[in-house]
Amino acid sequence: MSLTKRARSQNPDDFPTLQLFLLAIVRLAEPIALTSIFPYAWALVKKFQVGNEQDASFYAGLLISSFSLAEALMGMYWGGLSDRMGRKPVLMIGCAGTMFSMVMVGFASDIWMALIGRALGGLLNGNIGVIQTMVGELVSKPEHEPRAYSVMPFVWSIGTIIGPCIGGTFADPHLAWPSVFPKGSLFERFPYLLPNLLCAALLGISIVLGFFLLDETHPDMQPRIYLPADAYVSEETPLIETSDAMKRPAVDLRSETYGTIHQTEAEPENGLSREKSGGENIWTKQIIGLILALCIFTYHSMTYDHLMPIFFEDDRAPTKVLVGNMANMSSLFYSPGGLGLSVRSVGMIMAVNGVIALFVQAVIFPIAAERIGVYKLFLIVTVLHPIAYVIVPILSFVPETILFSSIYLCLAVRNTLSITLYPLLLILLKEATPSSKALGKVNGLAASAGAAFRMVAPPVAGYLYTFGSQIDCTALAWYGSALVAVIGSVQCFMVPRQPNHESSEECGVSHRHSASSTEVSAESN
Repeated sequence: MSLTKRARSQNPDDFPTLQLFLLAIVRLAEPIALTSIFPYAWALVKKFQVGNEQDASFYAGLLISSFSLAEALMGMYWGGLSDRMGRKPVLMIGCAGTMFSMVMVGFASDIWMALIGRALGGLLNGNIGVIQTMVGELVSKPEHEPRAYSVMPFVWSIGTIIGPCIGGTFADPHLAWPSVFPKGSLFERFPYLLPNLLCAALLGISIVLGFFLLDETHPDMQPRIYLPADAYVSEETPLIETSDAMKRPAVDLRSETYGTIHQTEAEPENGLSREKSGGENIWTKQIIGLILALCIFTYHSMTYDHLMPIFFEDDRAPTKVLVGNMANMSSLFYSPGGLGLSVRSVGMIMAVNGVIALFVQAVIFPIAAERIGVYKLFLIVTVLHPIAYVIVPILSFVPETILFSSIYLCLAVRNTLSITLYPLLLILLKEATPSSKALGKVNGLAASAGAAFRMVAPPVAGYLYTFGSQIDCTALAWYGSALVAVIGSVQCFMVPRQPNHESSEECGVSHRHSASSTEVSAESN
């Protein structure tokens, strides 16, 4: 029996460890592609000499956001296509497209070629919504949801370690290792080719593993012998018994019973019966509210990721000037420049940032979700999010002897809030979906909307940083992100809450098909 057959023939009530692991490998594509350029985007724009030097942060934002813009335009298309042709082919196309775009950016000789390369990567990458749908189709028990939905953000954190580390370490290798990459070599002419080639190679590995070992999760595209044991024969479509049916009961693949959302005709769907809604009504107040919450979070989170390397690499003001203004009443709005760190130092800091995020994802989130509950934790971390932004400008006034420890403290605060909030939104969004057949559409819509806000965030934050630099207040960009986070902390209370959330708070997961509290099994711990 092959590896994939063994994986699919396991008990459907077991946690799908192997398939989630394979899916996680494929998931690495986007965070690596998105974050590897962060450490050197500012330097790359300055090398291309686009506009004035002070405008580099704005153009760096455009370079980063071009990926998200294209992704937003195509997110729903790829989600719908995965409903028709299957999840796995769409994932492979996304990984291959991202790999091609990275090579194109590496060989870019001007800003326009780099922009086109980033945009192509976004156009061909619809992995976010598709992967979220696959996770929902792989998980068959509600108590597994917090654990399962924390896997992909966990992988995102790994990508945010690998991407910036590669980008910061291997950017412009001619200067770092002149003996290995001598003058006149290909890597002197294209100083940012090497990190893109390394990331492309990692994506190639994920394509091979995903193609040969990852299972298709679309219910209508699975052989009957791989379907769950509780599949049944529809009275409308009795099937002739076959050798396959001897192994597993036949199933009506048009039914609503597959996946993790089981409904009956008597159960309401956000106020509408399944008969009225047809199982396809995704324009409910709860879904719209959660997608809006996801968009707001995506915006200010992306501004943090964009501003962090720019603020770290920007020239640091003289200590005497900073100390002299700390006692001034206007010192809150006086923050000239950044921290004056090198590209490699920033790459290392971003790698450590990924490690912190991994710890939060693996340790803090599961415990907090279980003890506090998904909905309550969602409200808490959303309300506290502005703190993550207002504390960053204070780093300008921190003595250099404790600068790095202070940086990591700020990153720990941010990661505790950000890494916790994302999987909570995914769980709530899944539970708000009226039909498992609509999961692809809902996740595709959420992915497109989130990508649109990721597109807007970098250039806006870059513009605020450029304007702030001109008035000696680079903190302006951080305060702008904090303001958006404040809006999100108000909006989260406007998201309608399902009545049965209360009954599932004890186990840290909300699910619509159980009116009583479900205890978390020992396996999920």
